[in-house]
Amino acid sequence: MKLDVRSSAGASLNQIDVDDAIFGIEPNSAVVHQALLAQLASRRAGSAKTKTRGEVRGSTRKTRRQKGGGTSRQGSIRSPLRRGGGVVFGPIPHSYVQKLPKMMRRLAIRSVLSSRAADQRLLVVDGLGIAEPSAKAVVGLLKNLGVERSALIVTGAPDRNAHLSARNLDGIRLLPADTLNVGDMLSHQTMVLTVDGIRRIEALWGGERATTRRAAVAVEA
Repeated sequence: MKLDVRSSAGASLNQIDVDDAIFGIEPNSAVVHQALLAQLASRRAGSAKTKTRGEVRGSTRKTRRQKGGGTSRQGSIRSPLRRGGGVVFGPIPHSYVQKLPKMMRRLAIRSVLSSRAADQRLLVVDGLGIAEPSAKAVVGLLKNLGVERSALIVTGAPDRNAHLSARNLDGIRLLPADTLNVGDMLSHQTMVLTVDGIRRIEALWGGERATTRRAAVAVEA
């Protein structure tokens, strides 16, 4: 399929051919949902912790006799039945990481990219044209492209000037293609990709890597 390429001033330049296996497939919403849940779960610290009766501070001496008092049987003051005692079956630190098969992770990314392309919410620019850190330059770029809401900007390689320019803008996030993920793509209304970003995405998730788990990443000359 072909995608229109625009300049940083918003003018239409040309069209480029892109990999149909990335931008032209039928989105798999179930895999996208599972990938998103796995990503959100992995963000959890898993540090919640309560103390059991063996960890609570206090005497282990029995509070009263077992029999003869006409009252209930009681153990130590660390019993879960007493205020300040231990907690039964409370949370303990553990990992919430969910591991997805490599093919599912790739399919989820390709599904979101295809969905954005089909909905006309994926824009391609020849370059960002940011020579020095400037938030105003990023705002102007998005305005020229007609982006009115949140946007995810994807570059081919890490761009320090562009990163510094966009990091404090509300609703704007900039990522190199290597760190592209389902969570960021779904949380932004529009995606803005540079041509270099498109080619890097094709190298990472297109061609043989769309169907083969162990395919090598294409290396640019």
